[in-house]
Amino acid sequence: MAATLEQIAGYLDKKGWKYRIDEETSRIITGVYAETIEQLLIIIQLDEEGEFFEVYAPRVITGVKEHPFKSEILQTMLCISWETKMLQWEYDPADGEIRAIIEFPLEDAELTERQFNRCLYSLVQLVDELALPRLQMVMDTGEDPGDVHEGERLLLQLETESPGLLSLLEKAMEARKRRGRLMLDDDLV
Repeated sequence: MAATLEQIAGYLDKKGWKYRIDEETSRIITGVYAETIEQLLIIIQLDEEGEFFEVYAPRVITGVKEHPFKSEILQTMLCISWETKMLQWEYDPADGEIRAIIEFPLEDAELTERQFNRCLYSLVQLVDELALPRLQMVMDTGEDPGDVHEGERLLLQLETESPGLLSLLEKAMEARKRRGRLMLDDDLV
């Protein structure tokens, strides 16, 4: 029970989306106006005679191939994949294309309207609201702002699992700083 382009077009029709079907490549091309990127191009593709489903946003980021923070950008993409459900990133080293993708095998299962909508809307939301602002910051600064959030999550987890531990750590760090300043002052004398 493979998925068909007509089935997916019906799902898009119900939501009022505009699209173009490309039978030759088994794709539907659509897009959405988003917050971070003016128009997010979306490709919905069926492979293996409709038994493999993909929805992806091509060319989400450009200019990475020779970018000075290329490794930081690629590392951040991997972190985002780790932190989110379904969303994956692909990088083409030949031309530097970066795409965000959600894909999975259908095999003998039906692609339900609910599954399709979750994939489509998750792709748009995760790319537009989460990934692009974060990746743009990495491209501008070389720093992943997600690292800061990860540290905050770790501190919250520590406080939850060991109440009072953060206060002890804070006092110990302050004492260490004071000792460091005293040692430094002694060295200057």
